[in-house]
Amino acid sequence: MARLDVEVRNDSLHIGERFSVSFIRTLRIPDDGRTYPLPAGLGRFPVARIQDHRDRVPAEWREHGGVMIPMYQREALWLNFGGAHHKPNAVKVGVGKVDALTGAPFTMALDGARQNYLVAPQQPWLDGINAGDGMIRQFVAMPLGSGYTVEGQVTGEERFGGIQLVCFEPKPGRFPEPPPVTYAAAAEMAGAPAAAPAADVRQRAGGVRRGTEMGLGAGGRMQQKLYEDPFGVDAWDADTFGRCFIHIVNSETWREITGEPVPPTPVTADAYKAHGHPWFGLYDEHLTDIPASDTLGAVKSVGELDAGKVTDGTW
Repeated sequence: MARLDVEVRNDSLHIGERFSVSFIRTLRIPDDGRTYPLPAGLGRFPVARIQDHRDRVPAEWREHGGVMIPMYQREALWLNFGGAHHKPNAVKVGVGKVDALTGAPFTMALDGARQNYLVAPQQPWLDGINAGDGMIRQFVAMPLGSGYTVEGQVTGEERFGGIQLVCFEPKPGRFPEPPPVTYAAAAEMAGAPAAAPAADVRQRAGGVRRGTEMGLGAGGRMQQKLYEDPFGVDAWDADTFGRCFIHIVNSETWREITGEPVPPTPVTADAYKAHGHPWFGLYDEHLTDIPASDTLGAVKSVGELDAGKVTDGTW
């Protein structure tokens, strides 16, 4: 068994030689029963290593290790995956140790029959839990103990919170390394001026006490396919992997732990429209979607839970 290195560079998490993930702040789409396209990214959340703040975090965090990011309650995020198309990785995503694709308990096992992983960078981003039929329910930060998280609704308790990531290497020889080609050479072969490639981001069209952790609830419905693995589960080396626990803390706790300023107040829907940020679709008709999860399909959104509290008189 071989473990891949896990590093933080430029507020991105890097696992192994190629795979990376950034945690992107975004608009929380309306939770009104309608389906929306992908919202634009509004910058990366800062990422800090637990190891660098061991004397100021709970013992449970030191046990898990990993990193932490700050979020406001009810703020939304998406995961931006980076990698190499010629040699991809298999990636598992958990929310509060609930599999974000199947709703099953989050484990290290790769399941090809009921696909519980994504292939990156073929899957360029993940905005929420699998809702099936080319849809997801947006990731929305909620405090543990509120009963709003996916973890709380699926398991009946809120113990872990955060995000769990595992990245697997392909089996040796499955994706041979191509000969190196410089950008200048590629441009010359194409008969075009040499230029570096554009970044693959969604902006191309224009001593802290226990109990301050956050988990992820389900927000509005969004159009996003979770692609089937075109290579098959046998392409991945289950013994060569890197993993990381991403703790989510409220912004005040972030300042207490790191001493860094609290991130700016999230952009409101009105401000989002005022700034003219676009929505994005993705041309992916040629790729198929993984099946829906009955477990995740039963998870109520933050808006639905809010409505229930008003109806039953608890608010």
